[in-house]
Order: sequence, then C-alpha cells, then structure tokens
Amino acid sequence: MAKDDAAGPGRAQQIGSAGVLGALAGAALAAHRGPRAALTGALGGAAGLAVVEAVARARQRPGEIPALWSRIIASGAVAAPLGWAADRFARVGPVPVATAAGAAAGALGLRPQKVLLGPVAGAAVGVGLTGLRRAGLRRAGGRGRAVPGAVAAAAAVVGFRMASAVLFRDPQLSLLAERVRPQDVPFVVPLGSQTRYVGTGYVRSLAQVLGGRYTPDVEDIGIVASLDTLAGPSFDPAGIDPLVREFYEHTTRFALDIVPEWRLWVRPGYLLYRTLLARPLGQASVPMSQREAQHGVRSRIDTITGLPDGTETIRGWIRSAADTGEPIYVGIYTTYRHEGHGYVSVGFPLPQASFTATLAPSARPGGGLILNSRSELDQPGHYLTYIDPGTGSLTTVGVRGFAERLDVYVDGAQLRAEHAFWVFGSPFLVLHYQMHRKPPRA
Repeated sequence: MAKDDAAGPGRAQQIGSAGVLGALAGAALAAHRGPRAALTGALGGAAGLAVVEAVARARQRPGEIPALWSRIIASGAVAAPLGWAADRFARVGPVPVATAAGAAAGALGLRPQKVLLGPVAGAAVGVGLTGLRRAGLRRAGGRGRAVPGAVAAAAAVVGFRMASAVLFRDPQLSLLAERVRPQDVPFVVPLGSQTRYVGTGYVRSLAQVLGGRYTPDVEDIGIVASLDTLAGPSFDPAGIDPLVREFYEHTTRFALDIVPEWRLWVRPGYLLYRTLLARPLGQASVPMSQREAQHGVRSRIDTITGLPDGTETIRGWIRSAADTGEPIYVGIYTTYRHEGHGYVSVGFPLPQASFTATLAPSARPGGGLILNSRSELDQPGHYLTYIDPGTGSLTTVGVRGFAERLDVYVDGAQLRAEHAFWVFGSPFLVLHYQMHRKPPRA
C-alpha cells in the first residue's frame, strides 16, 4: 500500500503522545519516594519514552508496525500507572498486582496459550521481585516497604511480553496500509465513533457528522440490499434458499434468539474484556451465558440516506439486550466487489477507529449461505483501522490468527445460524441463533 510522505505532523504527534505516557509511567514508578522524585521520574519518563518512540519510528520500514522492543517498553509504561492505582487504593501487595497485570496482558494476547501464560508469568515476576526485595533488606539490616505496585505491574507486563516474544514468534498484527485514502483499502469500513461511547445511538450521531438523513428502526430492510451483489466465480446466489435470502435482504422481518457457547479457557479473559472495554465502549458485549441471553435480543436497522457524496445507504444493524437496552453489537454492513468477487464487510465502530470483518460468501448444501473470513482470496480477514481525525486517512493492520464463520441455513421450517469464532486455530465461541418471523406491525 502507498504511504503518505507527509509524515512530519503525524510522527510529531506520536512522539508527543509517547512523552505524555512516559511522564505518567515515570511519575508512577517513582511516586513511592516522594513528590520530588515523582516529578523527576515524570521528566525522565517523558524524555525516555519520547526517544524510544522517535527511534522506533525512524527505523520503521514501510509495511511494518513499530519494532517489538518499543512496543514492549510502551506496554510496561501503560501498566505502571495502573499498578500505582492498585497499590494506592486496593493495597493488595505486589504479587496480586503483578498476577493481575500479567493476566490482563495475556488476555489481550488472545491466543489461548498466552491467556494461560499471562497470570503465571505475572505471579512469577511478583514473587521474584518480593524475594529480591526481602533479600536486599536482610543484607542492609533494615526494614522497608514492599515492592511498589507500579514496579510490579510494569515488570510483570514486560516480563510476559518478553517471554511471549520468545515462545510465540508468528506476529498477531501486520501493518497493511499507513495514512492512505479509504478507496485504497476497500476491505475496510472506514467509519469510526466521534466519541468514546458507541452505543445504540451511533447511527444517529454518524448521520449528523456525515450530513445524511437518519431513519431509525426501518420497518422492512436487510443488512444487504441484494445477495446478487455477492455473485462471483465461487458463489451463485441463485442456489440460496428463499428463506435465507429473505433473512439477508429483509432482516427486520425476523426476531433473533441467541445462545452463546463459550469455551472455558476464554471466559476469564472475556469477563475482563467486557468489564474494562466492551461495556464502557457500548460495543461488542456478547452475553456470557445462556441464562443471560434468555432475557432476549432486540434487533433493528437504522439507515443513513441522501449523503452529499452520493454514497449508497448506510445500514447499521443494532442488537441490544431486550430488558436493559445495553448494546450487544453495533455493526455497519456493506457489500463491495473486487476483481469479479463479491464480499460482505462489517465495520464495528470504535473511538476514532474501526474493526472490520470482511467475509467471502459460499453456498452451503441445502440452500444455506456461509460467510467466512478464511479464504484463499486476498480480501477476507479482520482489520483494525485508525482514522485520522484531521485528514480522514486510514492506517490499517491485519489481525492475524482471528477467524470467524457465519453459517445461515434452514432446518426443516426453522431458520438457524451458527456463528463460530477462532483464535490461532482454537475455537473459543459459537453463537447459536434461531430466527423467527415477527408479527406484522400495527
């Protein structure tokens, strides 16, 4: 992908942001020594992390993300203030702080082995630091305070990241495009959230930003305009069961029942993710259990039409808990064609960013339709994109190892779907759907 040569302002902003993060980390790491030491630590941390960012960006080659060593240092800097907060307010000690920090880092790593390694590595670092601290105090013949929480958290995250780099060599992210136009990355849905909360009102706020006409809860509309736009050498829409076609082209005619099936190993990490990220963001908060899902799902599609640039109808499929209205998914559904093939791209807006799943269609025996992110074609996959607020240019990374498969089919007279997810080949979630036709509106 082409890279914008006007990198000066963007790089300066990145270095400045790194300096702010370094200041927070330095202050947290030195805070136990008093206010003066915290100020000195903030200044040193700001300068140090700014230099790290500048060197990493200078050495970064096209098509690469910043060097691993710089990302490890930055992750330790992120952990330090959180460890300081845990030490100050929870007062749980260095071993629990390090264990929790390692667990969080492992959960963000997604890979099952990393999820298990995280708390183990964190606990080992916490125990090791405590032992070194006690040994030092015995030699000095004095008493002192325990290892600061900021130090324990930062060391745990850095230790885990270093161990992961040795044990797992295949990258989880790969830079695909940096500061490019949306048309250069057709597999990305370039629509992010202007605020920190996405929520069920996202399409309304997006219409105000884009200058289009917002219509909530459209009565008879689908997540795609027509399955015929997906036709290609490997997919013939003519063979799709009429009920499956109706679901895609007239989605709002159906109500959904959902039963989540989580693998046990991913539950702790997902609980942490949902508590710290999904619910505060108002996005991608799947029910944890069948009991929770029994409260029901409300499904609607909001649209934006009449856009000044002539863009076709924007369709936002919003699923929320029927009893509380809490967002489950807010997805922007699009279709596009590339080199004779049709694809479905689903964009999940994030603050100033978008997570996109691009899926290739194929026919299922019996008239069903499968949408799959794993394909021999170069378009399907999962992509995380930062949207520059000033220029609208996109920086996109491919999220390797993540895969999904949506299988919609007719079982007797019942319309069903199985939505399965994998990470590095390990299944971690299957969403079982039953779709029922809604009664006509009054």
